Amino acid sequence: MKLIKSKKYILGLGLVALPIFFLPYKQLAYQVFLHTSIYEHTVPLIPPQEVSLKQDIILDIRSPKEFGVSHLPYAQFVDYDSFDVSKLPSIEKDKKIVVYCSVGYRSERIGEKLQEAGYTNVHNLEGGIFQWVNQELEVVDSAGSTQNIHPFSKDWGFWLRNGNQVME
Repeated sequence: MKLIKSKKYILGLGLVALPIFFLPYKQLAYQVFLHTSIYEHTVPLIPPQEVSLKQDIILDIRSPKEFGVSHLPYAQFVDYDSFDVSKLPSIEKDKKIVVYCSVGYRSERIGEKLQEAGYTNVHNLEGGIFQWVNQELEVVDSAGSTQNIHPFSKDWGFWLRNGNQVME
């Protein structure tokens, strides 16, 4: 399985190297990268436009620094590194939960843990907060609406088309 995943990752990297030379195709390359290299497809994906900020339970599983720079409105912080499903506030098992991180890898792992714990309506935000920001949807910080976004690392920031990258 590791070998297949490695080949899959190399294929994804090869396909995403193309946008360096052809920037108009960067968004397409991002989607190819996500679906061939990042996602295991164990948690259903939900596109940003289908997220209901006020009705869905939205869990941001990035680091405290990433969350502090910006997050989706109404998102609840749940640290990936110390995630424990038993420490979640009481959530009905069939309530719609949307998990997200930068691009969707970490959130898919947390989504799997939620499913294992019996949550039946868990979704991974397709493209993560990067896709959200790239579609010019609002992110907030403790003071309100912001254009700042933590890119996780300089390399990952390549996928952001919008927003101000802040590495705090």
